[in-house]
Amino acid sequence: MAAFGTVFMPQMIQARFSDNKWSESSIVPCDKLELHAGAHVLHYSSTCFEGLKAFRHEDGSVYLFRMDANIARMQQSSALLSLPSFDSDMLKTMIIDIVRQYADETPLPPGSMYIRPTHIGTEAAIGKAAAPSMSSLLYTLLSPVGDYFSGGATALRVLLEEDGMRCAPHMGMVKSGGNYASALAPISAARTKYQADQILFCPGGDVQETGAANFILIDGNEIITKALDSTFLHGVTRNSILTIAKDLGMTVSERNFSVTELLERAAKPGTEAALSGTAAVLTAVGTFIHNDKEYKVGTGEPGPTTARLRQALNDIQWGKSEDKHGWLTKI
Repeated sequence: MAAFGTVFMPQMIQARFSDNKWSESSIVPCDKLELHAGAHVLHYSSTCFEGLKAFRHEDGSVYLFRMDANIARMQQSSALLSLPSFDSDMLKTMIIDIVRQYADETPLPPGSMYIRPTHIGTEAAIGKAAAPSMSSLLYTLLSPVGDYFSGGATALRVLLEEDGMRCAPHMGMVKSGGNYASALAPISAARTKYQADQILFCPGGDVQETGAANFILIDGNEIITKALDSTFLHGVTRNSILTIAKDLGMTVSERNFSVTELLERAAKPGTEAALSGTAAVLTAVGTFIHNDKEYKVGTGEPGPTTARLRQALNDIQWGKSEDKHGWLTKI
């Protein structure tokens, strides 16, 4: 397939907020967006988004995965950015309507239909650097996708960065474009200097998240990942993987841990590490780069527990195993 997220369905669905009320949603072409050059989003970054997927099952039916969790997180992001609030049922209906329109275009596994709800401030007011936008646009794009990482089953190379952060600490829980933009320069530099695929931000030695995914460490029957706080994104896939791990009898430890502990555990033969996210799903990390030295994670290759957890999640998404947590919504 084409590079992840570069192909779009020709139409999107949108609704506008102005005069203290939301418009009815409408389906429109996705290749043009009308904005005033002074729109709040263009000057003061009042923007947030979500990423979720729809999956085609063997009988041809299409299901959304954990839509309610993504909508709740987008409401949280909108509130933290002082964007107009919206009712969860409104966005739920919009997502279902646009996915239903392109249900026949949803790829078969291992592909999926990636869904990108987006909320932006549209008020033309460049004097509102310290005030929220009073109007906004909520829209949802669709993109048929395959694997996020082009290397497929190859384990990733990850640079451990102790001096910087992915974003400002008070913005960690917001899924906003600015957070991703702030990580672009260090990630690009790491690719050039170390041929790294990603950066794992570890400010002051505290292991947090990468530029676009959450991080988990697997040591035997234990999963270790940073405890939830306001400094990093509360991933829906992260939560799904941890839930599945508990279902499989694994021990889940959500706590702070250091780069020193990470490297000590990584040196053990059976240790695995992975990145989790809607796009990445669960992708193995085989090498850490720290202070110009390389450290293998376990064998340096994708491990069996990472594969088992990823397959267990995929089996639920693809309708091959029981959805006992009620994560799927049929369109």
